[in-house]
Amino acid sequence: MILTLLFVTLIYLILIGSFIIGYKKVSTFILTDLPAKTKFSIVIPFRNEAEHLPELLQSITELNYPKHLFEIIFVDDDSNDKSVNIIQNEFDLAATKENTTINFQVISNTQKSNSPKKMAITSAIKIAKHPWIITTDADCQLPKFWLDSFDEYIQKHHAVCIAAPVTYTTRGTLLNTFQTLDILSLQGATIGGFGIKKRFMCNGANFAYKKSIFIAINGFTGNTKIASGDDIFLLEKIAKAQPNQVHYLKCEKAIVKTNAQPNWKLLIRQRIRWAAKTTAYNNVFGKLTGLVVLTMNALIIISLTLFFIGIINFKTLFYMAFIKFNIDFYLLYITASFFNQKPILKSYIIGFLLYPFFSVYVACISMFSSYKWKGRQYKK
Repeated sequence: MILTLLFVTLIYLILIGSFIIGYKKVSTFILTDLPAKTKFSIVIPFRNEAEHLPELLQSITELNYPKHLFEIIFVDDDSNDKSVNIIQNEFDLAATKENTTINFQVISNTQKSNSPKKMAITSAIKIAKHPWIITTDADCQLPKFWLDSFDEYIQKHHAVCIAAPVTYTTRGTLLNTFQTLDILSLQGATIGGFGIKKRFMCNGANFAYKKSIFIAINGFTGNTKIASGDDIFLLEKIAKAQPNQVHYLKCEKAIVKTNAQPNWKLLIRQRIRWAAKTTAYNNVFGKLTGLVVLTMNALIIISLTLFFIGIINFKTLFYMAFIKFNIDFYLLYITASFFNQKPILKSYIIGFLLYPFFSVYVACISMFSSYKWKGRQYKK
């Protein structure tokens, strides 16, 4: 038993260590004020986001990028609140008050499937006028030089698909801190994966690709029965078709911020939704990573139990926890430094203690439980 525990710990150490090495291989991209050239179609699906839309729309009006070089396609996924009116009124107000005219339209998602977000994005891409598609979410805030960052990167690199950074807005509560530490760890693994040429993860809140490649790989065909995964499944297909043209934009000016879940119940629902897609991954490295991380967290709990009943000694438990604590912290430290969120590391110990129980709980119930999201029920 002890050999098994130490073996898994060693595998975990090698995995996270490889992400740290890969993270450092991805160069930080610095803007150089090139004249803007790239034309973007920004796609934003939404469903009942009246609470969050004002922040997103304000950040859109403040974008530095030339207005004639981008359009925004909002896709209403059967909202029953005032979301559509808020979008129209906000941009009308900006046009009169700030003399800022935004090229936008709101369309309805008329396609029905078990994956409404994928259908919403597909509907928008069909009418998109520009060669580059960027997706984000309705509860996000976009940085001023967001499009400038993508444009300069595209001008300097031969890319067909670009993943970019996402984090949570910090609120200072335990729940928010826990989620921020979690998303930073995911971002660290994402960047590290790109650095070692194992592109297995991205975030649809900040994801760009050429319309032509979306069409060439038949978009989301093959993944429409799975509710989530509009980002990762597309990344998998593009990386398979054009492995050398899939990049990560590690640029501080491109960091998109979004809102963490407001309570534990919604957080668990969100993570069940994320976990539901893992069995459909085609990326072997992505599956292996998920398995190793889950196994390590499960063994921490098992080891703690075995220690209390006297099967293993304190030294074994300490070595496992010590290795995991330090390697996780180092990946979080370098990631938090890039995202300018190092103060969040003061709560790292709390996150370290909670996460094994949280992740194992979510993994267990996701295997048997259906879930509800955005007012819709999804079956396992």
